[in-house]
Amino acid sequence: MAFIDYYKILGIDKSASEADIKKVYRKLARKYHPDLNPNDETSKVKFQELNEANEVLSDPEKRKKYDKYGKDWKHADEFEKQGQYQHQRQSSQNNSSQFNDQDYSSFFESMFGNMGSGRQKTTSFKGQDYASEIRLSIFDILVSQKQTLSVNGKNIRITIPAGVENGQTIKISGHGAQGINGGPNGDLYISFIIDNPTKFKRDGNNLHLEVVLDIFTAVLGGEITIDTLSSKVKLTIPEGTQVGSKVKLKGKGMPIYKKEGEFGDLIVTYTVKIPTNLTEKQKELFKEIAKA
Repeated sequence: MAFIDYYKILGIDKSASEADIKKVYRKLARKYHPDLNPNDETSKVKFQELNEANEVLSDPEKRKKYDKYGKDWKHADEFEKQGQYQHQRQSSQNNSSQFNDQDYSSFFESMFGNMGSGRQKTTSFKGQDYASEIRLSIFDILVSQKQTLSVNGKNIRITIPAGVENGQTIKISGHGAQGINGGPNGDLYISFIIDNPTKFKRDGNNLHLEVVLDIFTAVLGGEITIDTLSSKVKLTIPEGTQVGSKVKLKGKGMPIYKKEGEFGDLIVTYTVKIPTNLTEKQKELFKEIAKA
């Protein structure tokens, strides 16, 4: 897989300070944010690359490793351990007459293979993992859907199951960076941000809705129509419905993740709107009711 130049992505040189990186990242992130560029796949990819570049270059320790090892920076610890091993072997060779060339070359054989033999022995490493975010509306996850992501210039077609939760992360195996020396590819981790502009409050698979009744309907009973996420439902209000009374509508909640055709419930809580600015006649009527 081609080397990703994080400095080039941010448009800065290697001498840039942490403050410079932060300033440039914020400016570009605003420019390419998916919310400001809906349905623009190019901006979405650019935003993902900016986040990846900022994550590495804004962290002094990660940046140091990246500057030294490039695309293999996540394996810096393994490389440095091998380097220490080499140094120890060299010291041992200098201080012991029993150290031989075969012992000294074992490090190079483990890392780069015995090029003179028919077999090649190498140390392999798993490729770098990638992370991405997908922002959806609560209406988008009422049914399963397919979506195409662009990761490092490669299109990946994924299925997003209905009912995925806000903050949930799924792993797409093998779609990260290419492995080193034949090691397995890294993985792609996708986190979901679920926007909920509705009056429904989600609690796992269930939804909660507060419905305001006028005082007459609460006292005398009646029938009302409410919206669910996918339809309208008629409810019968019993006489004398109290504030805080609840009714459960089976199967009118969220689809259950990876359980086709199964849904949570909608829990409706009633509250009562007390009338204000009554006329004198209306007040007298309430007084008569109170006396009765």
